[in-house]
Amino acid sequence: MTVYEELQARGLIAQVTDEEEIKELINHGKAVFYIGFDPTADSLHVGHFMALCLMKRLQMAGNKPIALLGGGTGMIGDPSGRTDMRQMMTPETIAHNCECFKKQMSRFIDFSDGKALMVNNADWLMDLNYVDVLREIGPHFSVNWMLRAECYKQRMEKGLSFLEFNYMIMQSYDFYALYQKYGCNMQFGGDDQWSNMLGGTELIRRKLGADAYAMTITLLLNSEGKKMGKTQSGAVWLDPNKTSPFDFYQYWRNVGDADVLKCIRMLTFLPLEQVREMEKWEGSQLNQAKEILAYELTALVHGEEEAKKAQEGARSLFGSGSAQDMPTTELTEDDFKEGKVDLITMLCKAELVPSRSEARRAIEQGGVSIDGEKIMDIHHQVERASIPAQGLVLKRGKKKFRKIIARV
Repeated sequence: MTVYEELQARGLIAQVTDEEEIKELINHGKAVFYIGFDPTADSLHVGHFMALCLMKRLQMAGNKPIALLGGGTGMIGDPSGRTDMRQMMTPETIAHNCECFKKQMSRFIDFSDGKALMVNNADWLMDLNYVDVLREIGPHFSVNWMLRAECYKQRMEKGLSFLEFNYMIMQSYDFYALYQKYGCNMQFGGDDQWSNMLGGTELIRRKLGADAYAMTITLLLNSEGKKMGKTQSGAVWLDPNKTSPFDFYQYWRNVGDADVLKCIRMLTFLPLEQVREMEKWEGSQLNQAKEILAYELTALVHGEEEAKKAQEGARSLFGSGSAQDMPTTELTEDDFKEGKVDLITMLCKAELVPSRSEARRAIEQGGVSIDGEKIMDIHHQVERASIPAQGLVLKRGKKKFRKIIARV
């Protein structure tokens, strides 16, 4: 099986331009490809996970990845998939987020000895002259064609700012610049990036008469693409300080039955022969598949040791209610009033709910327990003296847990 055939078999390819040329490049390790990451936060999240795994997979086959940090495009904000305009970030915030991305990407991609590049589009976008861009780039973009693009369609009713309208041109210019500077001949992106990617491909061909190619990768759990990486208490981050290895493991352990094998096929590096055997599994075997998925992906992001701890902690918890190896929330003196803390405060402090009102609803609906005892009183309080040294287990629903300890 060729590299391209494996990508197809894993369900990673949605659409391409110039398929035969793309096959030739990828299968023979000749692709110099880029994927862009706009620094909208100080950590990558699981929504970026497929792109990182794809870069790793193609690098292992001899191709050269370019991780493009959007220090320039981040100043504008991608309108794709948005119902409103992104909040503008300061240059300082963008620079900080880019540095955080660099550290996390190095776990997936080998940047040594020129095997991969990491570049920032601020290096060329920030110095562009507006009139020069209008004259040199503007003639190659049809406004009529741009307005038909999916990335803009859903914003037309509520209003698309001229600021955001320029995003496609900026992303297209990225491919143009990367082609000239680094010989980048291929770009990858999610389904919602297709119009932007075509813009870059056509810009190179019209300006330089050169060959350039585009592919899109499908989004994981495609029908739920826009919810990727979201839980009731926020995003699932790759930074262990924002999402613990245990919570990361649990996120994948709790994937739906209908999606677990799709995730294994698309995201893990298990051989396809093994995955195809697992696709025959049914019933309780799917729980084993979920454990395999969670372990493999936690090991990729956080290492084997953390993956083993998370797996053992989850098994221990589900088997006996033990709080060993669970993520921990520490209550401080400020959390207690007259030696007591209310249950709503505990839920919020543990980040098991996004708000106090959501905490009240969870309690009233019988979805909250302490050490296995269901609590339905929204005014319930816990005395500091009753919290054991090893902590207590606070549970919201069937799948969200925290070990609660009190600072001595």
